[in-house]
Amino acid sequence: VASETFDSHLGPDQVLLKVDRFALTSNNISYCLAGDTLGYWGFFPATEGFGRIPAMGYSDVIASKHPDIKVGDRYWGFYPMSNYLIVQAGNISKSGFADVSPHRLPYAPIYSQFNNTKANPFYEEAREDHDLLLRGLFLTSWLVEDFMFDNDYFGAESYVITCASSKTSIALAFAVKQRGGKKTIGMTSESNVEFCKDLDCYDVIITYDQAESLDSSEAIIIVDMAGNFNAMKTLHEHFQENVKYSCKVGATHISALDGDLNALPGITPIFFFAPAQVEKRNQEWGSGKVQKLIGQALKDFQKFSDQWMSVSRGSGTEAIGQTYTKVLSGKASPKEGFILSMK
Repeated sequence: VASETFDSHLGPDQVLLKVDRFALTSNNISYCLAGDTLGYWGFFPATEGFGRIPAMGYSDVIASKHPDIKVGDRYWGFYPMSNYLIVQAGNISKSGFADVSPHRLPYAPIYSQFNNTKANPFYEEAREDHDLLLRGLFLTSWLVEDFMFDNDYFGAESYVITCASSKTSIALAFAVKQRGGKKTIGMTSESNVEFCKDLDCYDVIITYDQAESLDSSEAIIIVDMAGNFNAMKTLHEHFQENVKYSCKVGATHISALDGDLNALPGITPIFFFAPAQVEKRNQEWGSGKVQKLIGQALKDFQKFSDQWMSVSRGSGTEAIGQTYTKVLSGKASPKEGFILSMK
């Protein structure tokens, strides 16, 4: 754990945010694994050899040198797992502001946005924990589903979704079911089969060793949430040219990541980059409409999650380290959601 002393001086338009709490999910593991390739380590620069993991969180403004950012206001956004964050406020809008610090410029704007809770019509203080746990991953899943719809599903009839018990996978299956018209096949470990079936958002649930029991003549989309090379290899070899699109979204199976995806038969898997689809929709529909559509869909998913998700709270570096290790090792129950703070 690194620490530094704040000298109480803020420059023009700088804002000091006190990080209240943040969520720790399998998405954070993916941020670490893709930290170099997708730039996640660049969001919050650290000493050489170290990294500050981005996490969805809430903060309160405790000092501000920007005339439009008021002390006491509360903001949702990406934060480091820290006590405080100093940002350079700019691009002020009705919904909030962006951190326009020079080190932020190379990265997708969506990650530098901070949304004022007062401007969010869907904000509920009592649901802050659920919001932190689900908003980011639901956004990703909503955009995956929207991207497939936008491309006429590349001619596929069904989704095959790995790590079906993960919240991101559940969110995708939920979004597919809400739109209707396509089948979802969830792959999971034996221990999570009943949990996934009870969710009632997948059409079919199978274990990883049952992949070859699927009808290989069916045109499919593979959405890999697990980062499980063996599962991807089995699916590509089984379905061959009937894999119409294959993408990696997350990496929850750390021990099974090794392998050359370019060597798989059929279409080459790619990493799904959510900001590209949201920018496309912002240009086509306007950001207001996009936020409204996602906000309402998220509210529906949050209500759905009440049936199966429980929230666990923790504070301090020891609790954060233990929780990170638990999620990394795959020992966390799919029913658990972790909310943490440094204090």
